[in-house]
Amino acid sequence: MIKIRTLEDIATLSETVDLECKLAAGKDGKGQLPVDFWPTYSAFANTHGGVILLGVKEKQGNFSLHGIADPQRIVTTLFNHLNNRQKVSVNLLTDQNVKVIIIDECTLIQVYVPSANRKQKPVYLNGNPFKGNTYRRLHDGDRPCDDETVKRMLAEQVEDSRDTHILSGFGLKDLDLESLHAYRNMLAAHRPDHPWIALADQEFLQVVGGYRQDRQTGEKGLTLAGLLMFGQWPAIQEGAPFYFADYQEQPEDKTSQTRWLDRVVPDGSWSGNVFDFFRKVSRKLMADLKVPFALKGNFRQDDTPLHRALREALVNTLVHADYSDRASILVVKDPGGFLFRNPGQMRVPAEQALRGGESDCRNRTLHQMFLMINLGERAGSGLPKIRQGWEAKGGRLHIFDSFEPYDQTRLEMSWGTILAEPVKTPVKTPVKTPVKILALLKDEPFLTIPALAEQLERSTSAVERALRKLREAGKIRRIGPAKGGRWEVVE
Repeated sequence: MIKIRTLEDIATLSETVDLECKLAAGKDGKGQLPVDFWPTYSAFANTHGGVILLGVKEKQGNFSLHGIADPQRIVTTLFNHLNNRQKVSVNLLTDQNVKVIIIDECTLIQVYVPSANRKQKPVYLNGNPFKGNTYRRLHDGDRPCDDETVKRMLAEQVEDSRDTHILSGFGLKDLDLESLHAYRNMLAAHRPDHPWIALADQEFLQVVGGYRQDRQTGEKGLTLAGLLMFGQWPAIQEGAPFYFADYQEQPEDKTSQTRWLDRVVPDGSWSGNVFDFFRKVSRKLMADLKVPFALKGNFRQDDTPLHRALREALVNTLVHADYSDRASILVVKDPGGFLFRNPGQMRVPAEQALRGGESDCRNRTLHQMFLMINLGERAGSGLPKIRQGWEAKGGRLHIFDSFEPYDQTRLEMSWGTILAEPVKTPVKTPVKTPVKILALLKDEPFLTIPALAEQLERSTSAVERALRKLREAGKIRRIGPAKGGRWEVVE
């Protein structure tokens, strides 16, 4: 959290994704909780939290201490409103979140807004989560959420598992039986004495969660998990229209006319389902890994911690994806490392996920299906094991979520030789690799400046300078407004 002790600390401030400054002077000049405090509160709560400073004046991007004559009045008003459900949907603050700070006989108020948990989101205003009353923090501004985003938050709030609902009208005819039987063969090889092996296909689907009957309504059919795991591509497009899985092997030269050396997407030549995507892509991810000679008993051991880390990362991506969102599953392999992207915000904060011990899987039936064939990890141990296996070979791992152009979680696994300095090292010189920026914008034209800074591990100001130079050189141009537009790379 930001620490404010001196006037110099205030002079160096700039509004960011997790810091907002407000004058809060009021009509009488003694201090008043500003109306625009609440969109910022909602925005911080619905993203990654942040600090609001009250009593700070901004002029042409420079900040100075203005002070608040009657801070207690603001604090009292704040907590009164926080406990009014017609004002805001949930109170996330305690006395420890609100600090009155005195500098040179002037008073300011620091309010730390934590990120809300899944069960508390969306944090909204005016008694209605729709109609622009729900916000998220993007770059240095509070952006109202569209209705689709709010609906996904509400679904996340009430549905612990997103893949159990029955798809009306879908049945065994919509499955790729080759995929289902390949899965059953893997289960038989892994657990030859398991009692489910002898079941007929529909009974087997029922016990693994791919087919079920609602006890109250009597409705029966494939679940979303069953269709995603074993379905045929035309049926998947009907039942999960936003689902798309994409594997790319990219060349070392990002400026090359060759966009990828190998690619796997649902193109009608294979089932397109999650299980077959896993089978195809897992082999390609590990095709170039060196396997040291090692024996387990009398047999050569071909599986290493590195193999297991990549396999777990792929499973992790597939079982945590929000298949109702528009971003695709994206897996990228290149000489610098690997990228695993799935639609949907992380349900557990990144720091907690890296520590392990807490699990909140979005698609629990899919997860259980992979666990049955000895793939995936339980009890929140997946990401720590990925990190352990990867870093043991000198790699660097970074996981984060972002919200533009769509909600997504990104797991970046880079070889240690690529990242020589710490991830958060401040950069005070202009970005020296504009080629990387061009390559990123070519693949993802909706990337924001903070997202570019995250991926390049540079400061936002350094990225802004690089973008300005690229625009002046005529190599990129902006299409649409600053908020919500996209970049175009000029070939």
